Amino acid sequence: MSFFQSLFGTAEKKYQDIPADEFLKLSENTKDVVLLDVRTPAEFAGGKLKGAINIDIFARDFQSKIAKLDKDKTYLVYCRSGNRSGQACNTMAGLGFTKLYNLAGGVISM
Repeated sequence: MSFFQSLFGTAEKKYQDIPADEFLKLSENTKDVVLLDVRTPAEFAGGKLKGAINIDIFARDFQSKIAKLDKDKTYLVYCRSGNRSGQACNTMAGLGFTKLYNLAGGVISM
């Protein structure tokens, strides 16, 4: 254990960062999968992955909208660079979601 870990503890990440090729395979081959775009509505309107739903992480009601989603489904979460979607995955994990995948590098990595 490092000095930093002994001071602050270790937060276990409750989602997986996956590369674009694996993200696309999961989207095509997984039953009950939801593509979740957490970018702004303007970004979403500018281009999205086929079948994606948009819930803006910056919206005031983000957490309440996320809380209404089916926790039994698999969520493939993405944004432009992978940062906001990682934050969204953390929020979702805190709400009890267990099948969470973040597009590493975001849509700019595709």
